[in-house]
Amino acid sequence: MTAAPVLTPTSRVLTWCLHLLLVALLALATVRAVADGSPEAGAIVAAAVTCAVVYAAGPLLPRVRTSRRAALWWLVAVGLVWLVLLVLTADGVWVAFPLYFLQLHLLPRRQGLVAVIVTALAAITAFAAHQGSFVPAAAIGPALGAAVAVAVVWGYQALYRESERRRNLIEELTATRADLAEAQHAAGVLAERERLAHEIHDTLAQGLSSIQLLLRAAERTLPDTAGNAARYVEQARQAAADNLAEARRFVVALSPPALDDTTLADALERLCATAGDRHRITARFRLEGDVVPLPTAHEVALLRIGQAALANTVRHADASTAEVTLSYRDEHVTLAVVDDGVGFDPERSGFGLTAMRARIEALDGILTVESSPGDGTILSARLPKESP
Repeated sequence: MTAAPVLTPTSRVLTWCLHLLLVALLALATVRAVADGSPEAGAIVAAAVTCAVVYAAGPLLPRVRTSRRAALWWLVAVGLVWLVLLVLTADGVWVAFPLYFLQLHLLPRRQGLVAVIVTALAAITAFAAHQGSFVPAAAIGPALGAAVAVAVVWGYQALYRESERRRNLIEELTATRADLAEAQHAAGVLAERERLAHEIHDTLAQGLSSIQLLLRAAERTLPDTAGNAARYVEQARQAAADNLAEARRFVVALSPPALDDTTLADALERLCATAGDRHRITARFRLEGDVVPLPTAHEVALLRIGQAALANTVRHADASTAEVTLSYRDEHVTLAVVDDGVGFDPERSGFGLTAMRARIEALDGILTVESSPGDGTILSARLPKESP
């Protein structure tokens, strides 16, 4: 079973035009048979009405709309009734034109072309039989109609495919921009939280700690007889201690979770483990060099690129293994994602790779991709250890 495609306003108009054209041509054959007093007028009228009824059943029957097999049987039934009409009157030749469109719409590309050729030959042969002789001019109408139908339908299908491709690209671009904006916002929030945490730690917390130490020293130097002064100093020292504890809680709350609870290496290792558990792929993580703290924006960018690259490997590469390597060098940190999948042409990549490159270049880094069809993929993102 295949679901019927959703009709656009343009396709609805074309469908109704096809319906009206077929009905008009059947009516023409009927009127001419009755007007000319043809001895087969009754049979012609019956064949035309039967053809119209069989044709109308297609759009009305749910199974014809949802099943390709049922639609093909319906197309065969319409064709057989048309052949009966064609045998009875030469005016049935003109009904071949809407049948061309019907065949090209319902059948695959190659089979549709064959059906159109067979229909055109049947129309030409029947017309020649009704005329009692064959002249080349008699073949021009059906053949030209078949050529026009093929050109119109194939041209429309090409335009529709291009429109769908552009729509998918626009949706992908919109989603990528949204992800990039969200990631940049998250990176900015984390960077601001980190800055505030450092500011509180280096100013308020240090100042309160100094006040507490000074008050403790003053408390020890006061004579035992200065009870009120000692009590006030104790109260001031306790207030400083309480505010110091509160400042430290602010620092802990503002520190980025990725820096407090785990490291970039741990996050990437968990990412590989999760990919291996959820998908049919062996994902390994490797750490090289001595780990050093990185700016928050750098860690967020590398983690997001690792997630996107591994997700692309799982979805599109059909790979059995993938290796994620985080390397700390003298001046740079590098993230490399290597897989043994089907590969692709980097020159024809989508917006996902463009978003990765934009993210890295915004941090004064470099993104490189080495791949070709059938040879796997190597993606490498390199960033300086310090902010640009």
